[in-house]
Amino acid sequence: MVLEGFCAFSDPPKATAAAAVARLAAAGVRVKILSGDDPVVVHRLAGLVGLAGETTLSGAEVAALSDEALAVRVRAVDAFGRLTPDQKVRVVRALKADGAVVGFLGDGINDAPALRQADIGLSVEGATGVAQAAADMILLAPDLEVVADGVAEGRRTFANILKYVRMGASSNFGNMLSMAVASVALPFLPMLPTQILLNNLLYDLSEVGIPFDGVRPQATTEPQVWDMGRLVRFASVMGPLSSLFDLLTFALLLVVFGATPEIFRTAWFLESMATQILVIFVIRTGGRPWRDWPGAALAISSLAALAVAVALPFTPAGPWLGLTPPPGPVLLAILAITVTYLVLAELVKPFALGGRVARGPGPILPGPRHRSGLA
Repeated sequence: MVLEGFCAFSDPPKATAAAAVARLAAAGVRVKILSGDDPVVVHRLAGLVGLAGETTLSGAEVAALSDEALAVRVRAVDAFGRLTPDQKVRVVRALKADGAVVGFLGDGINDAPALRQADIGLSVEGATGVAQAAADMILLAPDLEVVADGVAEGRRTFANILKYVRMGASSNFGNMLSMAVASVALPFLPMLPTQILLNNLLYDLSEVGIPFDGVRPQATTEPQVWDMGRLVRFASVMGPLSSLFDLLTFALLLVVFGATPEIFRTAWFLESMATQILVIFVIRTGGRPWRDWPGAALAISSLAALAVAVALPFTPAGPWLGLTPPPGPVLLAILAITVTYLVLAELVKPFALGGRVARGPGPILPGPRHRSGLA
């Protein structure tokens, strides 16, 4: 036999891999390589993409470790080589046992068990059918940058969802308390059914712009988790606060102005709409509202809904809805109540959110977080 030469195969990482790993690291997502290739190759690849690859565990070393010992080792090791499918599953389980939320990205048949074991299984278009079937999501582009983009967009979406949930929970709770008190204390309906439906419709339309609202970088730098306790705390503070101003409105209308049922309903309708809609600009951010302006879509949808609500009593549609133009002093009183409410809402916001207001633009300081990782 005659040696003609050597044949080498070059399979470098994608040009965007190192930047994507750095972006994920900055976002609190730790990347680990779980491969069936030789540990020497994996070690070299980890160095090329910027991972801490000083130590590379082989499949044989993983097999020699107990589950408890492996859960300790995975904290410091980012590269694993010559792993069998079962050993990939063990590494994923060890990461989860250590408190991490694990995403696994794989495209081969051998990756299917780990894809199912992970919290989030990711595969790519063109992967084996088994891997795609085992995955929760399939990336249309086989690039780690897509994952980094997805993490950023997911956190932005999550932050905006929290805005909507906080607003809806506190508003509904406050309205329920106000309506309960009014129905007992007043000799007439505090608001007609059509007015209640119109109130809800305009309020919902005012929040249409929330998905397009901007999110400060501080809200997306770390993983966030759903915290029901903080939501209940927020609603239990902001809801009664809005009810307190509703009761103040009731007292002024009945005792000071001697309002008729029609004037009473119209005034409370206007006060309710103004406080509900304008407080969006206060509680949408953990910073000061004048330093963290809302997105254009949210500002337009909110102010447009408020303008419609204020204009309705003065239009031909007002009498059909049971609304009548209130006197000037009543309108001034509603304006004063609304401004006072917004000031107090800004003052109690840190307590309601369970943190402190940021000095600069940004969200309230986050609650409990779980570390996350991508294997």
